Amino acid sequence: MATRRFSEEPAFVLHRYDWSESSLVLEVFTRHHGRIALVAKGVKRPTSQFRPVLLPLQPLHLSWGGDAEVRTLKSAQWQGGHVMPTGEALLSGCYLNELLMRLLARDDPHAALYDHYTLAVQLLAERADAQQLILRAFELLLLRDIGLLPDLAHEGNTLAALQDGVFYVLGPESGLRVAHGDDAHALSGEQWCSLQIALDEADPLIATLRACVGCQQALQPQLRNLLHYHSGVRVFKTRQLMLDVQAMGRPRASPEAASTNFQTTP
Repeated sequence: MATRRFSEEPAFVLHRYDWSESSLVLEVFTRHHGRIALVAKGVKRPTSQFRPVLLPLQPLHLSWGGDAEVRTLKSAQWQGGHVMPTGEALLSGCYLNELLMRLLARDDPHAALYDHYTLAVQLLAERADAQQLILRAFELLLLRDIGLLPDLAHEGNTLAALQDGVFYVLGPESGLRVAHGDDAHALSGEQWCSLQIALDEADPLIATLRACVGCQQALQPQLRNLLHYHSGVRVFKTRQLMLDVQAMGRPRASPEAASTNFQTTP
């Protein structure tokens, strides 16, 4: 039986670890094949053509072959289109990579999610003042696309439509429920419905980013609970590193200012 080969597949490197003294195993997110593992033979040698190319948060075209769980990388080319995020935006991009590593099964294609990720990485590089909005929007789309986000326009237990003027909180098992007096991070029915409408738009990342304006602080801990619950971890390593960097007192622009007339670069 001939070995299967795939050529010029759009992909991003999510993670890499040692395979041998000269080789690495790469966890990559591809558009048509989902998350897969590739061995890059000889990539740690100074003369390897792969060394300057196989970087995270860079759009690539990859070719590989093999039928085993870990395939063999044949070629890698930088696709171009945007520069790598830097500084705090680089940490945000690594956080997106950790989410994909923990929540995506191997060989499970998510073409639409790949496109959302591509745009999110581009926006992180271009709009440092909108990082938190970009992260919240991508978290929602990730949970929605892998089937872990409940309907945001209806209560989870009763399936009743959300009511204007009533506040709700999102739980990892029951979905949305009416907020109690001790729920510190509730959102109104109007806000949850706006998020659901945005997720259903033709360009959902930008629409959801805009819908997050004004509610991103209350949304963050609720999405974090869902992500921790479904990934089985108490804290993401990259998020803890982000918090440590922010605790050093680095100033940031407000999310509201960042989202004013928010447009992507042509």
